[in-house]
Amino acid sequence: MIKQPKIGRMLIWAVAGLAFILNALITRRAIDDGGFVASVSALIATVVLLVPIIAAIWRDLRQARMRMHELVVVAVFASAVLGDFVTSACIALFMLLSIIIEMRTASGAKASLEALARLSPGQARRRRVDGKEEEVDVGDLQVGDTVIVRPGENILADGKIARGRSSVDEANITGESLPVDKAEDDQVFAGTLNLTGAFDMTVERAGEDTTIGRVRELILKAEASRLPFVRLIDEYFKYYTPLVLVIAATVLFFTRTEPDSIDRVVALLVVCCPITIILATPAAIVAALAAAARLGVYIKDVNDIESMARTDAFVFDKTGTLTTGILEVARLAPMTDVESTELLRAAAIAEHGSNHPVALAIQKLAVKVNLKIRAPRELHEEPGRGVHASTEDGNLHVGNLAWMQENGLAREAFEKIDEAEASGMSLLFVSRDKRPLGWIGISDQPRTDAAGSISELKSSGCRLIAMVSGDRQQVVDNVAGVVGLQDCQGECTPSDKVTYIDDIKDQGYRVAFVGDGVNDGPALASSHIGIAMGAAGSDVAIESATIALMNNELDRLPFLLRLARQLRAVIMQNFSVGGLLIVGGVTLSAMGILSPILAAVIQVAGALCVAMNSARLIRQGEELETAQ
Repeated sequence: MIKQPKIGRMLIWAVAGLAFILNALITRRAIDDGGFVASVSALIATVVLLVPIIAAIWRDLRQARMRMHELVVVAVFASAVLGDFVTSACIALFMLLSIIIEMRTASGAKASLEALARLSPGQARRRRVDGKEEEVDVGDLQVGDTVIVRPGENILADGKIARGRSSVDEANITGESLPVDKAEDDQVFAGTLNLTGAFDMTVERAGEDTTIGRVRELILKAEASRLPFVRLIDEYFKYYTPLVLVIAATVLFFTRTEPDSIDRVVALLVVCCPITIILATPAAIVAALAAAARLGVYIKDVNDIESMARTDAFVFDKTGTLTTGILEVARLAPMTDVESTELLRAAAIAEHGSNHPVALAIQKLAVKVNLKIRAPRELHEEPGRGVHASTEDGNLHVGNLAWMQENGLAREAFEKIDEAEASGMSLLFVSRDKRPLGWIGISDQPRTDAAGSISELKSSGCRLIAMVSGDRQQVVDNVAGVVGLQDCQGECTPSDKVTYIDDIKDQGYRVAFVGDGVNDGPALASSHIGIAMGAAGSDVAIESATIALMNNELDRLPFLLRLARQLRAVIMQNFSVGGLLIVGGVTLSAMGILSPILAAVIQVAGALCVAMNSARLIRQGEELETAQ
C-alpha cells in the first residue's frame, strides 16, 4: 500500500528548505555585509533538503534499485565545496521536487487500483443456526455461512442470495455503471455495493479466494511485471553513473582553465539525473492499468499490453461471446414413439451438474415443467462434443451429430433432419442404449454490440477477424452474417480451435482469442493473448486467460486495443523527452550555457511533462462510461 505521509514528510522538508533559501536571498540583498548570514542560511537549507534525498538513496540501495539520485548528491556537494551554498540549496530543492513529482504521480495513478483493497468491510453479520445475528471478522467467514447484508453496505464475500432481493452496484468488479437487480439464487460479489434491499446470502468464497481478491492479485502481479525493453534498459543502467562521471571528468579536464568549469560539471551532473527516464514507464503503466480496471478489464502482465498493441487478428468463440449465452430450448423433436418429456428427462439427466450454457438451458426447462431428475451413476464428458451418462434407465448419449456418428449412434432418423425446421438452432441429439430418442433445438441471440465492436476492430487495422465454434456450420454462418464476419468455422472441437489458432500464427498473425472460458482453456492458452469475457466469479476464466473482462461488453475489445497502442506511444514519448533532456542538457552544460540551477529547473519541468503525458491514459475509455 502507498503511504501518503511519506510524500507529506518530503513536502515538509521541501518547504523548510525553501524557507532557508528565501531567508538567504533576502538577507543577502537587505543587509549590508550579510553574506555570512546568507551563506549559513543556504548551508542549512542544503542540509535540510539533502536529508530526504539521501534517505531515498538509502531506501533504493536496500531494495537493490538504482535511481541515480547519487548524481544529485555529488553535484550538491561540489557546489557546497566551492562555497556556493545558494546554488547547492537550489539544486537540492528542485531535485527534491522532482522526486516528489515522481512519487505523487505513481501514488495518484495507483489510488484507484489500491482502493480495491478497502472495498470489503472488516466485520460481517453472520446468521447463526438459531436465527440470531453475530458480528464476526470477515476473515472468520466460512463457505456455507449465511451473512446478512443491508442497504448501503459493501458485500463482503462471493456467494448467492438465499433470501431477499436488491439492486447491486457492481462497477468495482465489472465496470458497469448501472445497478444490477438481484433476486434469490443470483450471484453477488465481494467489494460490490448493496443499494436498495436487505438480503441473506450464502458464502461461496471468502477472503483472497473472492473475485475481488483475485483481482487484487492480478493488479499486484501486473504492477510488478516489466516490459522487455524496460528490462533491457535496467540491465545497462548499472553502467550509467560511471559513464556520467567519466563525461563529467572529461568536461572538467577540457574546461579546467575556464572560470565556470565547476559550474559546468555541476550542471552536467544535475541534468544527467534520469528522473524522467525512471518515471517514463511506471507512471504510464499504472495509469493504463487504472483506466482498464475502471471498465472491468484486468491485465495479468504488462507484457500482455505490449503484445496486445501488436495484435492484428481476433478469433472469437460464438456461444457466450458473440452471442448472449442465454440459451433457451426452442424445439423438442422426439422420435414418433417417444414422448417429449422422455426426451427432455434423458437430456437433463445426462447434463446434470454441468455448468455449460446448453446444459443449463435444458436443466432450466426440466425444472420449469417439474421433471424429477436423478443424478447419473457415472458421467463422461468430451468438451465441445457430447456427454455419456450411465443411469438406472440405461446408457445415455447426448451430443452433436458428428460425435453421435463416431459412436455409431447416428441412425437414419438423426441424419434426415428437415433443415428448414432446424434453421438457426443448435442441435443436440439424444439416445438411450443406442436407440435414438430425438433432438433438441437450442436458440441463442447475437449480442447487440457485436457488429459495432467488430467494425471498430476492422477500422483499427486488424487484418483477420474470425469465429470458431462447436456449433453447426449453418448456425455459425447465420451469426457471422449478423455480426459482420466472413471467416467462420463450425463443428470445431477444442483441439480444432487450437489447430486453427496455430495455423494463423504460422501465417505471421499476432492472435487474440476471445471466449467465455467454457471449453476455451486450450484456445485461450495457445493464442498470443487470451481474453476471457464475463470472468467475474469464474476461476477457470481468470486462470486460463491473460486478460480478464469482468463483464460481457464487447466494446471493451476495441478500447483495449486502443489503450495498448496508446500506452506504447506514451512510453516512447516519455523516453524521448527524457533522452532529449539528458543529451541536450549535457551539450549545453559542457558549453557553459546551462547553469546548475537552470539544469535543476529543467529536471522538474521534464518530470512534470512525463507525469502529465502519462496521466492522459487514465482518461482512456471515459466515453464508454458515459455511454452506459
